[in-house]
Amino acid sequence: MTVLALKLLLAPLLVVASSLAGRRWGPRLAGILVVLPIVAGPILLILYLDHDSEFAANAARAATLGIVPLAAFALIFAYLSTRHGWLVILLTSWVTVLVADLALSRIAVPAGIALLLALLALHGSGALLRGMHSPPPPAAATPWWDLPARAIATAVLVVLLTGFAAFLGPALTGALAPFPIALSVVCAFAVAQSGHGGVLALLRGIVPGLDGFALFCFLVAVLINRMSATAAFSLATAAAVIFAVILATRS
Repeated sequence: MTVLALKLLLAPLLVVASSLAGRRWGPRLAGILVVLPIVAGPILLILYLDHDSEFAANAARAATLGIVPLAAFALIFAYLSTRHGWLVILLTSWVTVLVADLALSRIAVPAGIALLLALLALHGSGALLRGMHSPPPPAAATPWWDLPARAIATAVLVVLLTGFAAFLGPALTGALAPFPIALSVVCAFAVAQSGHGGVLALLRGIVPGLDGFALFCFLVAVLINRMSATAAFSLATAAAVIFAVILATRS
C-alpha cells in the first residue's frame, strides 16, 4: 500500500513540477524533467521486492529495450499535431507503443545491446525533431484547473496501466515499465493548449532527456545482481538525475 501510494504521488508531482518549470523556464526544461524515472523506478523496485534480483534484472533489461518505442511516440505526437487533436494523437501513440512493447517483450537481448538500440532510436528521433519546422507556440492563458487536471490524469493512468500490466502477467511488466504515462499527460496538454509549436518544443527536451532514463534502466539491469538493491537503485537514480542536471544546464 505504501509503495502504491508513493507511486501515485510521485508521478503526478513530477508532472506538476515539470509543468511549472516549463512555464518559468520554457518547454525544453519541462521535457527534461518529466522523463526522470519516477514511474518506471517504483515499478522495477516492486518487481524486485515481489520476486528477486534476477527477475528485476530481466525486467530492467526489458525496460531498457522498451524505451525504443518512446522514440516513435515522440514522432507521432510531433507529426500528427500539425493536423489532429490531442485525443487522436494520444490513441495512435498508445496503440503504437503497446504493439511495439508486446513485440519487444518476446526478444531477449543483453542489456548493453538494449541500451544501444534505445540510444540509436532516440537520437534518430531527435534528429528528425530538430529538422521539423517549429512555429512559435501561441501564448495561452492556463485555467485554474490545469495543474490539478494534469495530476489527476497522471494518477488515473498509473492505476490503469499498472493494472493492465498485471493482467498481462509479469513477463510483460518490464517492457511496459517505460510506458509514457507522464509523457502522455504533458504532451496531450501541450497539443491542446499550444498546438504543434508547443508540443514540438516540449519533445525537443523530452527526447534528449530519455537518454538518462535509458541509462537508469540499464544500470539497474547490470547492477542489481552485483550489489544490494539499495545501492543499485541509488546509483542508477543518481546517474539519471546528474544527466538531467547536465542537460538542463546546457539548455
